Amino acid sequence: MSELLESSFSIEDIIKTSKSPDSRAELKPEELITQLRKLQQVKKILEEEVTEVMLLKCARKQEEDALAAEALKLEGTLNAKEELNRSLQLKCEDLQLEAQRQLEQNHQKEELVKQYSFQIQETKLKHRKIRMKFENQLQQLTEQHKNLSAVFAPQRLPAEIQSAEYSTEQLLKAEQQKLEQLAKLLDELNHTQNAEVHMDISEKAP
Repeated sequence: MSELLESSFSIEDIIKTSKSPDSRAELKPEELITQLRKLQQVKKILEEEVTEVMLLKCARKQEEDALAAEALKLEGTLNAKEELNRSLQLKCEDLQLEAQRQLEQNHQKEELVKQYSFQIQETKLKHRKIRMKFENQLQQLTEQHKNLSAVFAPQRLPAEIQSAEYSTEQLLKAEQQKLEQLAKLLDELNHTQNAEVHMDISEKAP
């Protein structure tokens, strides 16, 4: 378009010519028609350039709107990721605190198990001593029964046997009581461990 204007005439020349009264008087109708056609051609070119500028302006506006929308979208994505990052950090801190609490509880449980194990071993040792004492007493009673059988008459033998059986029964009762005490201690240990397991489950439940 600019090449066409340069090859024919310039707009300034047309304006100067149109302003000069002498020039208008000297121009012939054919020349006036030619100038008019040139002016119309210039107008058409200017209109095309204006249209092109408007199209470029509209395209640039659309591009700017698209960039603004993309920037807004990226800002929203960034905000969402920052919020997710904060949430993950808080969750990580909660998990660390929970892990620390679990370690402390496990340590307490280990100490409690050690105490119960020590008590069980101590009870077993006492039970073993009682059993050995009972076996010794039973052996002594058996020896005494043999000696008494040799010394006393057969008529007294039933009474001696009954006395020995009574002593044996008492010793057996004492042993049974110790066994019941041991079983009770084991039940208390199991009850305590089950209670701790239920407590952990209830704490972890949402």
